[in-house]
Amino acid sequence: MKKLINYINKKVLVSAVKLHSATVITKIAAGFLTTKFIAYYIGPEGLALIGNLRSFLSSIQSFGTVGIYNGLVKYIKKYKSDVIGLGKTISTGYYMGFLATAFIAMMSYFNAELINDYLFSDQYDFVYVIKIMALALPFYSLNLFSYSIMNGFEKYKFLMIINIIGQIMSLAVSLLLIWQNNIDGALIAVVIAPSLMFLITLVGIVGRPNFLSSIKVSLIDYKIVKKFLPFSIMALVSGIIFPLVIIAIRNYIISAEGLRGAGFWEAMNRISTYYLLFVNSIMALYFLPRFSEIDSKKEFRSEVFDFYKTIIPILGLGLFVIYLLRDYVIAIFLTSEFKAVEDLFLWQLLGDFVKVLSVVIAYQFIAKKMFWHFIITEAFLLIITYFTSVYLIDIYGVKGANMGHLVSYLLYFLLVILILASSLFGIIPEDEVDKSTD
Repeated sequence: MKKLINYINKKVLVSAVKLHSATVITKIAAGFLTTKFIAYYIGPEGLALIGNLRSFLSSIQSFGTVGIYNGLVKYIKKYKSDVIGLGKTISTGYYMGFLATAFIAMMSYFNAELINDYLFSDQYDFVYVIKIMALALPFYSLNLFSYSIMNGFEKYKFLMIINIIGQIMSLAVSLLLIWQNNIDGALIAVVIAPSLMFLITLVGIVGRPNFLSSIKVSLIDYKIVKKFLPFSIMALVSGIIFPLVIIAIRNYIISAEGLRGAGFWEAMNRISTYYLLFVNSIMALYFLPRFSEIDSKKEFRSEVFDFYKTIIPILGLGLFVIYLLRDYVIAIFLTSEFKAVEDLFLWQLLGDFVKVLSVVIAYQFIAKKMFWHFIITEAFLLIITYFTSVYLIDIYGVKGANMGHLVSYLLYFLLVILILASSLFGIIPEDEVDKSTD
């Protein structure tokens, strides 16, 4: 585990302090205040409706950006000294996103009533919110495109600043809208807050005209499109379909247990998101680049089991403390109206624990470009999550969805271990043993 600590001290914390740590803390604080306002002014029912809109927005945002954010960052870093290659990468990424965003924005705007009925049922009329969402989507896509360019050029300090400013500005707008307009204000805040970031990012892009001059239709390269396709397909599974599965589960809870029950489940999901932010950030910062650079089973095995022996016990202790203090967590993050959420903690915490166990290994699929392994395991997780949740909701009510979360990640964990069994438990080749003893 010494390697992990040294890596974090020398590399991860440098970039984390510049970008991740500050933005994660800001994001947690912003999320806490927003959730508290929603809980106080709107209640569980409103939280459920907002959850559906957030999930749908996440899905169409992934569609609008074609899931190529990571691909853009990767190839901009690769071609940043190659004017022609850089121009082709930026131009191809921009026009792919432009076409996808224009398509999904138009589809959302002209089918706003259908989307409203799907997300909120015909009992609610928030068609105008869907139309605002469609009009705001291009600004979100432009922001992510601009962000990926600056990330590719390693403008970490500037990224940290715009993230913090953007989070604070979005928080202020969200709290004001919720305070003034309750559920309507909260829904409007959900769809416009991500796009407000573009106002801050625009300052940085305008100051770098060489970025804008690289965007030309004549530089679109179909070879670059092919390079982006794996990123797009992976986004289709995890970024587009997964939020729709969450909506389907939430709608099932609404039909079986009512809107209030769905609000309790959404509240538990939000709390889960906040306490996992730091763990997910560290895993993404360390394991993805680390797994990409190692090429031996021995090193891969060592990294995984070192993580299990050192970080996992700390995580387990932290989750246990959260469980013991769940009354106080609800009182701080929510209100007394959400007391029923107490019954959901055990299953959610256990599911999150197994989720971390499995995700850290599954990073190997991305790091080693095991494309079909990633697709198959993610598809398996999505299908199992939906059907186990529905089955258990029928038996146990709302907490059945949290139980489904645990069961689905247990099965996913077993599948990932099965696929990577030779790397984790197989015989290490003699040449790798010899290298380690040299």
